[in-house]
Amino acid sequence: MDKEERKTINQGQEDEMEIYGYNLSRLKIAIVSLGVICTGGFLLLLLYWMPEWRVKATCIRAAIKDCEVVLLRTTDEFRVWFCAKIRLLSLETHPFLSRKSTANKVSNGHAVHLIENPAEENRHELSKYPQTQLQQIRYFTHHSVKYFWNDTIHNFDFLKKLLYGVNEITVKVPSVFKLLIKEVLNPFYIFQLFSVILWCTDEYYYYALAIVIMSIVSIVSSLYSIRKQYVMLHDMVAAHSTVRVSVCRVNEEIEEIFSTDLVPGDVMVIPLNGTIMPCDAVLINGTCIVNESMLTGESVPVTKTNLPNPSVDIKGMGDELYNPESHKRHTLFCGTTVIQTRFYTGELVKAVVVRTGFSTSKGQLVRSILYPKPTDFKLYRDAYLFLLCLVAVAGIGFVYTIINSILNEVEVGVIIIESLDIITITVPPALPAAMTAGIVYAQRRLKKIGIFCISPQRINICGQLNLVCFDKTGTLTEDGLDLWGIQRVENAQFLLPEENVCNEMLVKSQFVACMATCHSLTKIGGVLSGDPLDLKMFEAIGWILEEATEEETALHNRIMPTVVRPPKQLLPESIPAGNQEMELFELPAIYEIGIVRQFPFSSALQRMSVVARVLGDKKMDAYMKGAPEVIASLCKPETVPVDFEKVLEDFTKQGFRVIALAHRKLESKLTWHKVQNISRDTIENNMDFMGLIIMQNKLKQETPAVLEDLHKANIRTVMVTGDNMLTAVSVARDCGMILPQDKVIIAEALPPKDGKLAKINWHYADSLTQCSNSSAINSEAIPIKLVHDSLEDLQVTRYHFAMNGKSFSVILEHFQDLVPKLMLHGTVFARMAPDQKTQLVEALQNVDYFVGMCGDGANDCGALKRAHGGISLSELEASVASPFTSKTPSISCVPNLIREGRAALITSFCVFKFMALYSIIQYFSVTLLYSILSNLGDFQFLFIDLAIILVVVFTMSLNPAWKELVAQRPPSGLISGALLFSVLSQIIICIGFQSLGFFWVKQQPWYEVWHPHSDACNTTRSLYWNSSHLYNETELDEHNIQNYENTTVFFISSFQYLIVAIAFSKGKPFRQPCYKNYFFVVSVIILYVFVLFIMLYPVASVDQVLEIVCVPYQWRVTMLIIVLVNAFVSIMVENFFLDMVLWKVVFNRDKQGEYRFGTTQPPQASVDRWGKCCLSWALCCRKKMPKAKYMYLAQELLVDPEWPPKPQTTTEAKALVKENGSCQIITIT
Repeated sequence: MDKEERKTINQGQEDEMEIYGYNLSRLKIAIVSLGVICTGGFLLLLLYWMPEWRVKATCIRAAIKDCEVVLLRTTDEFRVWFCAKIRLLSLETHPFLSRKSTANKVSNGHAVHLIENPAEENRHELSKYPQTQLQQIRYFTHHSVKYFWNDTIHNFDFLKKLLYGVNEITVKVPSVFKLLIKEVLNPFYIFQLFSVILWCTDEYYYYALAIVIMSIVSIVSSLYSIRKQYVMLHDMVAAHSTVRVSVCRVNEEIEEIFSTDLVPGDVMVIPLNGTIMPCDAVLINGTCIVNESMLTGESVPVTKTNLPNPSVDIKGMGDELYNPESHKRHTLFCGTTVIQTRFYTGELVKAVVVRTGFSTSKGQLVRSILYPKPTDFKLYRDAYLFLLCLVAVAGIGFVYTIINSILNEVEVGVIIIESLDIITITVPPALPAAMTAGIVYAQRRLKKIGIFCISPQRINICGQLNLVCFDKTGTLTEDGLDLWGIQRVENAQFLLPEENVCNEMLVKSQFVACMATCHSLTKIGGVLSGDPLDLKMFEAIGWILEEATEEETALHNRIMPTVVRPPKQLLPESIPAGNQEMELFELPAIYEIGIVRQFPFSSALQRMSVVARVLGDKKMDAYMKGAPEVIASLCKPETVPVDFEKVLEDFTKQGFRVIALAHRKLESKLTWHKVQNISRDTIENNMDFMGLIIMQNKLKQETPAVLEDLHKANIRTVMVTGDNMLTAVSVARDCGMILPQDKVIIAEALPPKDGKLAKINWHYADSLTQCSNSSAINSEAIPIKLVHDSLEDLQVTRYHFAMNGKSFSVILEHFQDLVPKLMLHGTVFARMAPDQKTQLVEALQNVDYFVGMCGDGANDCGALKRAHGGISLSELEASVASPFTSKTPSISCVPNLIREGRAALITSFCVFKFMALYSIIQYFSVTLLYSILSNLGDFQFLFIDLAIILVVVFTMSLNPAWKELVAQRPPSGLISGALLFSVLSQIIICIGFQSLGFFWVKQQPWYEVWHPHSDACNTTRSLYWNSSHLYNETELDEHNIQNYENTTVFFISSFQYLIVAIAFSKGKPFRQPCYKNYFFVVSVIILYVFVLFIMLYPVASVDQVLEIVCVPYQWRVTMLIIVLVNAFVSIMVENFFLDMVLWKVVFNRDKQGEYRFGTTQPPQASVDRWGKCCLSWALCCRKKMPKAKYMYLAQELLVDPEWPPKPQTTTEAKALVKENGSCQIITIT
């Protein structure tokens, strides 16, 4: 095969796909057409549902560069197939060829490798193509993105450099007709259509009509909700999709165009009063204050500065490429709101367009909503498997019916109808609607408690969560920080901590000047706005911030945009003497500081800095604040106190948030203009260390209680924060995430350096590090290795790993073998960047944890999306960054979500089990009656399917969630021992009692083959019965509905549906008891009373409609006894034997999720083991390794003498032969 036949597009990206080329084959199309005619169109439907089969059935393989059709397959775990038709684009008429230069040459040096002239670049790209190909370019569209054939790489390439379409995120709302066709062609509705046609042929008009009405209601409601979602998304996108924008053209001309005409490279002018961005653009002039809540869920405005020029003063940096992620502090993202702009005399605020349409951040977000990834959940996979089992059962019935009918010499037409009918009985038509009901009810309950959901299918998955990651600041702790105090440094020594910063003594100190200037605060509508930490810091000194107005900017040349000054009452009346450096303050003018240049806070750099100048001073000052370790590394070593690390550790261990400040005087040669072009690294070095700001971050009141509830429910909690590690460990201890007796092992990973290998240093936190007796440490710190079945003792001496983001990255890269082990006990992850949070969630998922993520939505977007259940505490009602959004910013929503998830999951199991039993009971009823060439009557089917099944299904889903979380977790799939035993045992019981009734009635002395003149009842009633059925005699002869077997089977099966409904409607521990579900209780009681009444006291009109025959009263009582015994056995097996014995003996799991065998009740242990041995064969529960990787790993680590690592040891990674790519772990003590 030619290598060209298979390529990969979007390599290394989330939407990576394999691509195969095909050409249409006339011969294959002819064969398929013949097959479609022969199968009555069914083959066409099958090919419609299966894109891979469709392409392979009608096409032949071809080289990708010459193909007519492409077949795409995702490379993720879902392996989803798509197909797309190759189209041709004529270049002669395309506007970009004749387009004039669309972008002004960026002369100020700010633009870093940005596309300045797309037309020129396109011509350069096109020069690579042969002249014949220039006429037409081949492309295909997939998920709103066009892929063009690129001859240089011999593959289809994402639309980036060659052509730019219209700058528009188009969400087309499909027509009702199109949606209807798509919905009707769903396999389920096709099966229903087949069923309805079959029933009409068999004259089951009423039941067919009922199913048609149900299907129409289902389709209409589905169309309404789908179209409503499309309209909402369309309105959200279209609200500001087309606006008028100003762009710079050649010779500084300003041209007004529609935003749809923007292309990458255009220089856009940002208006003074702000705008909603129609594209992604990078600032090259001025600064902007932007609200990015649409993308991040964070409502605090962000300051965006112009793109720095890395080529100035830094050798070898001229080739740095612009990247929207690494330069996001300079990028205005599509859909975000620019609140206001700042600029200087004669200079407009300009931004270069870098991405348009679906390529923008908003476009990618819309694409992720339009084309979501399939939900991978065991329940849904098992549901399809279960349906296949039902189809297999239907196949057996199908064959049996044909053989039985042939043996009884039944007509061919009747054989075909009855054999096909058995298939429609086995697969329940109301199953999808029934499965959805529980989720819809759960969604409503969540909405009532302030949790909004944009992905309802994830509610079930939340019922499986066994690990939750929490952000710290604003999630576990209060959002706002309180200033506890400051600790200044003089002569490289710490002074005593000071509480009050707002006093006359400090007002002109560099320390307070740094607090006053080093922030990203701005005034919006006269109110200070910005980062909460900056706000608290600025409020503590009591200074005043003033921003230059537009008039002042125009009046003065190069005026400082922002000025800060202390209130008059803080300024001393006399000039302080005795300090030689105070000459600059001896001017009579008011003391104020202007902020000349700002380098905004970067989570990657963990610091921010500003260049400022005191009014009247010749030299400028550089101020910097950030993470203490980072700031200290950028200061002169002689200015950093010797006890810096000890003092910092003392504060962080107490849970304080510590920020370090630094300062230096800049050279007088640095003018205002030079500062605007200087690089950040030139400013941020050789600083003087000034001291620490100590901020107190209090725990939220509800945090400890919520975490305790989660721990009791055996749900692991993990902290993921951008804060200092020791602070995070302290908070983890305070909130109960790490218990007082638990050990904390800090993993400090160092990357390869100077030829040395990467290594991990293991430190034990707290008093363990100071302990001199190493053997004492080992015996105290390392959990006891267990030699018996019980894993409970593992909890006695638990250990936790803590690491920072840098160590986490090194471990991911160089210690792949250790990652799963660290994930099993990693609890604190500090100084984590946003992308590292996402990597952590993925690493936890790789060891089979069901991961929840709770954050404030600011820098947790990736992790919130990636987690199985991401819940944002943003105040915005519908945050598109997360599947769930809590209206109240409290982590109490997490246990609520898990409780509702568990309730919805158990409801799904109950409904599925009930529907399976319903189909099997009805299937067996019909099979028994087929043996005597009889069947259930039309109205009997109608009564069972509508009056019993639908009412029960939609009311049994209404059970609310249990009021508290329990340690036990529900099964993740239907194919689990407990659920299979439950279903199979009930099937056997129901079949047994139905068979008993069916065969026992034949043994009765009054039994005879029923005919219209039969009189098994008293002779006094014979006239009544005969007359009531005379008109129906013809029908009876034809279908043989009315007989003693039919009546017996109908009554017993009607009760069986209600019995299994009660048996499966379990309450505790995941749902409220079924007696609290009033609708269900009332429905079941009414149905019970009605069926019991017509069985014991027949009503002529009812019997006539249901085609029930008269049986002696004694047999009615016998049927009642059969039903009562059936009910007793079913409920005892389900609620006693299954719950009390099997769950505890076989299916129970301990706190880490491993299997355990009666550890809490020693006397029961022998019984449990005996029970397990007896049941192992029947339930396939023989001793085997747990399925989840983390369970298997936990068992392995119990017998690993080298784990956890001992204190003060080092683990080195040594590369082995490249064949397997693993690492050799060498531990050095």
